[in-house]
Amino acid sequence: MRLRFSLLLTVSLLAGCASAPPATLQHRDNIRDFSLEGRFALRVAMPDQAPQSSGGRLSWTHRNRSDRVLLSSPLGYGLAEIETTPELSRLRTAEGKQSESTDPDTLIEEVTGQRLPVTRMPAWLLGRSGGKAQIFNDPIGRPGKLLEDGWQVDYTYDDEAPAALPSRLNISRDGEIELKLRIEEWKETP
Repeated sequence: MRLRFSLLLTVSLLAGCASAPPATLQHRDNIRDFSLEGRFALRVAMPDQAPQSSGGRLSWTHRNRSDRVLLSSPLGYGLAEIETTPELSRLRTAEGKQSESTDPDTLIEEVTGQRLPVTRMPAWLLGRSGGKAQIFNDPIGRPGKLLEDGWQVDYTYDDEAPAALPSRLNISRDGEIELKLRIEEWKETP
């Protein structure tokens, strides 16, 4: 049974690599609200602890400075929902547990034990600074690498257009945390 699950998980992850490239929307500098569909893989390797990995699917909607992120297993079973607004952040798990905080980064740290840059992610997804980032462009002028407060974001594109949105992001900090995102579809949110 375990071998069958491992094979199914591997096939589903490989299928994500063969997905169609994301559609090119208006130039990334003009995009304010968006939604995306994709896959994620998270690896945490803290000193004196065994590395931990998880992965699955995500649906992300960013509108009016608020975010809604739905996380599910590779097979589509809901794992958690994160909603953030400028006033309040809420995390709900599939087991029905709920946590709230006025700071989304603190909320994620309380729940997972890791301080992940939730507040900066919408900007980073579009290759923008979430504060005081250094951004290094690729030869076409698109964001290729972003460095901010110990975090590094590497961008990969499936489309050669200068205004293309990234299809893959590798977000890491000091070899301790690595988050890989494979964006399958970008949409502008009216």
